[in-house]
Amino acid sequence: MNGIRKTVAAAAIAGSMLVGGVAGAVLYGVTTLTASAASPSPSPSSSSTGAFVSNENATHEAGESVAREAQENAGQVPTVP
Repeated sequence: MNGIRKTVAAAAIAGSMLVGGVAGAVLYGVTTLTASAASPSPSPSSSSTGAFVSNENATHEAGESVAREAQENAGQVPTVP
């Protein structure tokens, strides 16, 4: 009788591990799908062309170096202060 008890206990433990693993996988799949559906990827806006636009404000221009102004006039993103 003792051998049968051990077999039943082992089967119960194995069955509960199997059911727990399947339930965990299902819940993980649902949360992954929900998270990806809730956060759509941003669409590119039509107002942004990606081209650099310099700041031609008079107060901004007064504090600029000649090298920076030359880069802005050439349409480059300034790399000097």
